[in-house]
Amino acid sequence: MSLISVKDAPGKGKGVFAQKNFEKGEIIETCPVIVLPPEEVDILEHTKLFNYYFAWGSDSREAAIALGYGSLYNHSYTPNAKYEKDLKNGLLKYVCIRDIQQNEEITINYNCDPEDKTPVWFDVASQN
Repeated sequence: MSLISVKDAPGKGKGVFAQKNFEKGEIIETCPVIVLPPEEVDILEHTKLFNYYFAWGSDSREAAIALGYGSLYNHSYTPNAKYEKDLKNGLLKYVCIRDIQQNEEITINYNCDPEDKTPVWFDVASQN
């Protein structure tokens, strides 16, 4: 059985959902990333990938596209998970910051810090 799945998330497009109960601190998914050099980041702004990449590198000038379901987790200012960057190994790790119930959408704060309320570049769905 898969631990997570992608389904329609009302008002948000696709989202990642728990297929089992997760406990706080549990790893949900570890995703390899494809890293793009700084000179290719500007090109992303003119593609559909713009909304799906992560700032990457020690100076955040590179971009990373997460494989697996990594680029499909929706944003929330009250997330139930967080992501951790492993720059050395080229991985993004998604970790529960509270218990998550089966069939619940798994959300992250796109500002990296789960407590950061800085506005993001899009209108946030009202469920957040």
